Amino acid sequence: MSKKQQFVKFDKVDKSYDGKVLVVKDLNLDIAEGEFITMLGPSGSGKTTCLMMLAGFETPTNGEIYLDTNPISNIPPHKRGIGMVFQNYALFPHMTVYENLAFPLKVRKFSKEDTDKKVDKALSMVSLSGFENRMPGQLSGGQQQRVAVARALVFDPQVVLMDEPLGALDKNLRESMQYEIKHIHESIGVTVVYVTHDQDEALTMSNRIAVFNDGKVQQLSSPDKLYEEPVNSFVAEFIGENNTFSGEVVDISKGECKVKLDSGTEILSNPIRVKSKGERTIVSLRPERAIINPEKKMDNKHNGKIEEVIYHGDHTRVRLNMLGNSEFILKVPNSSARMDIKVGNELAVGWNSLDARALDPK
Repeated sequence: MSKKQQFVKFDKVDKSYDGKVLVVKDLNLDIAEGEFITMLGPSGSGKTTCLMMLAGFETPTNGEIYLDTNPISNIPPHKRGIGMVFQNYALFPHMTVYENLAFPLKVRKFSKEDTDKKVDKALSMVSLSGFENRMPGQLSGGQQQRVAVARALVFDPQVVLMDEPLGALDKNLRESMQYEIKHIHESIGVTVVYVTHDQDEALTMSNRIAVFNDGKVQQLSSPDKLYEEPVNSFVAEFIGENNTFSGEVVDISKGECKVKLDSGTEILSNPIRVKSKGERTIVSLRPERAIINPEKKMDNKHNGKIEEVIYHGDHTRVRLNMLGNSEFILKVPNSSARMDIKVGNELAVGWNSLDARALDPK
């Protein structure tokens, strides 16, 4: 099957519930066939509303949504060929696992023989063969979620929508289910649109991530680009841990800018969203991009006072008071030659200007 660049398309979509406030604003988003795309953002950012419009449970106020080039805003949910997985599983408690999976096939008038084949295939896909006669109440949370995923896939939908599907699971189960869903997607190639507020989940599972805030997509990128190259201060702070400094651009040339921080110190940065002297900026630096006691010459080298030390197994999280930021975070790998890091000590910290991104202030 050839890849279509616009298998799902949001074209200038607005959504308002009261006719005044837009919860989704001028959304233009193309999703390729076979892609796993995640809509990520805080509560109220518009991501779930977008999913509900694609599912057919909400209607756009303006604009149109297309599925395989066909406008679908006036097509009822059950005729869109879309599978759906919810956070609360939404299984029928009075039906067996087999009956839950057979239900969407029955609605679509599949024969008993085809239904049996498809249910077997779907259960095998989620490693639940042999569970056909169990009731949902006899299953663990993880098993129920697997059944919900199988039911969304059983009728070979064009698109599967997942709304916070792992939110009710404990941490270990949640992480194993992330990989399971990712592997299912890779093996069958169905288009998946996934909604979550969990950044780690989005980074783990997605081909691309759309970061929502205030009804708009702030950035649409691959996970690595989103983390390494955030385009604004909202994305930088929402995705992963991030150190920030406020200041003013005092010089900009040769792909580098000098920023005078509010604390009075000057640092060298990468001018991502600043163009001229005098501009206010927020400089963003990932904790793992800074190193302690740098031996080689680095563009930026400063001392900070250790305020807090927390052991995390594979690394130690160190909080410093440095350059006017009392929440400066370092992640120091735990090796056999662990350094003596203690609260109250001074620590030299260095980083390269390329890793310090001068972004627009909020």
